[in-house]
Amino acid sequence: MDPIEESKSRVLTGRDERRALTIPILTPADKDRLVHAYHPDYKKEEYHPIRIGPNAGERTVREVAELLESDSPVPAGLDLTPQYRVDVLVVGGGGAGATAALTAKALGADVLLVTKLRMGDSNTVMAQGGMQVAITEDDSPVTHFFDTLRGGHHKNDPHLLKVLVEEGPMAAQWLIGLGVLFDRDESGNLKTKKGGGSTKPRLLTCSDYTGLEIMRVLKDEVLNKQIPILEFSPVVELLTDPDGRCSGAVLKNMDNGRFIIVSAKSVILATGGSGRLHIEGFPTSNHYGATGDALVLAYRTGAKLAHADTFQYHPTGSVFPEQLAGALVTEGIRSDGGHLVNRNGKRFVNELDTRDVVAAAIIRECAEGRGVKTPSGRVGVWLDVPMIDLLMGDGSITKRFPAMVRQFERYGIDIRKEPVLIYPTLHYQNGGVAIDVEGRSNVAGLFVAGEASGGLHGRNRLMGNSLLDLIVFGKRAGSAAAKRAKSVPAGKLTLSHVTRFRKELEKNGIKPKRVAPIILPDYVRREAITPAALIKP
Repeated sequence: MDPIEESKSRVLTGRDERRALTIPILTPADKDRLVHAYHPDYKKEEYHPIRIGPNAGERTVREVAELLESDSPVPAGLDLTPQYRVDVLVVGGGGAGATAALTAKALGADVLLVTKLRMGDSNTVMAQGGMQVAITEDDSPVTHFFDTLRGGHHKNDPHLLKVLVEEGPMAAQWLIGLGVLFDRDESGNLKTKKGGGSTKPRLLTCSDYTGLEIMRVLKDEVLNKQIPILEFSPVVELLTDPDGRCSGAVLKNMDNGRFIIVSAKSVILATGGSGRLHIEGFPTSNHYGATGDALVLAYRTGAKLAHADTFQYHPTGSVFPEQLAGALVTEGIRSDGGHLVNRNGKRFVNELDTRDVVAAAIIRECAEGRGVKTPSGRVGVWLDVPMIDLLMGDGSITKRFPAMVRQFERYGIDIRKEPVLIYPTLHYQNGGVAIDVEGRSNVAGLFVAGEASGGLHGRNRLMGNSLLDLIVFGKRAGSAAAKRAKSVPAGKLTLSHVTRFRKELEKNGIKPKRVAPIILPDYVRREAITPAALIKP
């Protein structure tokens, strides 16, 4: 029998036994040992020192270190006569950017939104699991706070976290008012689900396409408010005045390659994460624009980063068929009863533990030979999706996960009847540009929101907090940026920070290995079939 089919048969025949067994609960010390032994964040050989800039002396992964030491694509003598003069420039067309633009516009600011791809083409539309908000009678923002603090290994910025959980209900109400159709029960009340690492069910969902529904509504609202949008116009450099304050940006028209100069009293970076860097050789769930642009743009101006060394690897990324490698399999499936099972048909982890613990457990199973090898050479474990119908009744999978059903049906796999092979996929940039509660960086005039920012999630993001983050801090950044624009004149446009950065590279004997922002990665898949984390420690 084919090895995959043989292993699959063990999954099918072992269901009754698995249902009767209780998965051992790991102690905090056990979890700590597991994560340190197998999670990619702790592979010391993959980390390099940051040699210049505000985070000099710290360490991060090679891919990000190269970004932070890259050269600017903008020539020193570029004509900086602005084609656009605005109060607030929003960089990024995902959920955080749209929210910031709407908020700034509502406060009377003249807003321009620019994005490297199309409006809405972002990681936001790919968010499946839901949005965490404490709204039920037996839940509270305090409980949400401590769940998130534990999930982030107590490294979260408590001021940011307090704002997130307290303003969560208002953020949800704002989205509902705009037209977001969250799932409701028979009585019309909002339905909630429990996510990994949470002690209470507080996920608001729209089936398994929550982010897509939120982005649909936000994009419509941006269009309805007639906020100007420049698509296919990525920011390739920020501009600063002689005192180092952010005063605008240089865009590049992807159609003709020409530079576009924008003068802005406030700039908001909402460019998302860095999954397309394929850190440590991992596949990724991220869209093609996720190349860490905010990290390098902000860093060259002198903005400090927070937790630049930590990334989230979603436990369940598809590894078979090959065409779906890295594609997300929503955490909602584990929340509703899907089992994680190794090649021997055995469960090996509490499926609703925090993402770093579950990812580390999966990597351990594969590294120690209990994974299933695919024809292309990838290795994974089983996610037994049909358990959901066995536990909740026939038709539950179809009703709750229509997008997942369709995604696998295209390749001849019926997840209602058979398990799927998964392995952790690079999913989220836990750190980013350090911000305060108003979304301000330490560079005057430069604001950051969403995944591009750092500090809120600590060293591991709790599922469902990313969608809440981009709404809460998108609104706060938009508000603060608009208020600043009312109180300051437009700044002089210079590239003096780029000149200083190039001199610092030369002084330290650093020859940049690349020019960045990268804008778009090669469309040829570059990740390794066997990630570094799969190598047994």
